[in-house]
Amino acid sequence: MRCSRRMPNEPSVPGEMLGAGDIRARAAEIGLRPTKQLGQNFVIDPNTIQRIVREADISPDDVVLEVGPGLGSLTVALVPKAAVVVAIEIDGKLAAALPQTVKKHVPAFADRLIVQQADALRVTDVQPSPTTLIANLPYNVSVPVLVHLFGTLPSLRHALVMVQREVGERIVASPGTKAYGVPSVKMQWFGDVRLAGSIPRTVFWPAPNVDSVLVRVDRTAPPAGSRTDVFTLVDAAFGQRRKMLRRALTPAYGSPAVIETALESLGISGSARGEELSVTQFAGLSAVLPRAHTLSS
Repeated sequence: MRCSRRMPNEPSVPGEMLGAGDIRARAAEIGLRPTKQLGQNFVIDPNTIQRIVREADISPDDVVLEVGPGLGSLTVALVPKAAVVVAIEIDGKLAAALPQTVKKHVPAFADRLIVQQADALRVTDVQPSPTTLIANLPYNVSVPVLVHLFGTLPSLRHALVMVQREVGERIVASPGTKAYGVPSVKMQWFGDVRLAGSIPRTVFWPAPNVDSVLVRVDRTAPPAGSRTDVFTLVDAAFGQRRKMLRRALTPAYGSPAVIETALESLGISGSARGEELSVTQFAGLSAVLPRAHTLSS
């Protein structure tokens, strides 16, 4: 594990970080009212920012990809720590204001910030290549954004993201548990996942109606096989969650007998359901099943 290193002229914590008053004042300056449509809940607690930076374990040579920087409370804390911070912001008003915020609060490190106005779900290339992802993700797009970025940006080695508690618990769930499902399998394809702590709703402005958690992802080598084929299988397996796999997979992969034979060749019961299989077992099953002829939506 890397040791934390304080860099020259790094701002003290939390004294020079953006607090609740700074965030609200900045929003007023640029005429911004947070919208539910974009999932805009901004972190206003300096202690939470300090904790996120600490948990992210950023080194001076890391290129951080920050998705949804908002009004810059976390960005201001990240730029002194990393070689570069590439901030992806979908809101044009926020994207335009972010460089000025960083320049005002940490002027010595303003040149380390690159801002890109874009939808994170449509980003296909980030330069310089990011090594660490840090984000405060709206619950309705959190898993799609994570899957897209890890699937598109092979340079990503780590991630620390804030998500709704329920979403985080699904991502880290184990086979056989109630929370285990598509988000669990897809994120566990990319690496080791774990909860890194709880985030109360009171640290956000405006406060959401749910609590959040930090989720840590550390990329590992994926199981053998095609990610596209495995994810298609996973979608089909959980599309009819209550059904046994030999029935749930029939529309995409053929007769129940074919599917049961494939399952038994891997030592998996013919009556198994999707929530019982690990990501490695899904990869193995994908390799012995015929190619899916009906893709799940």
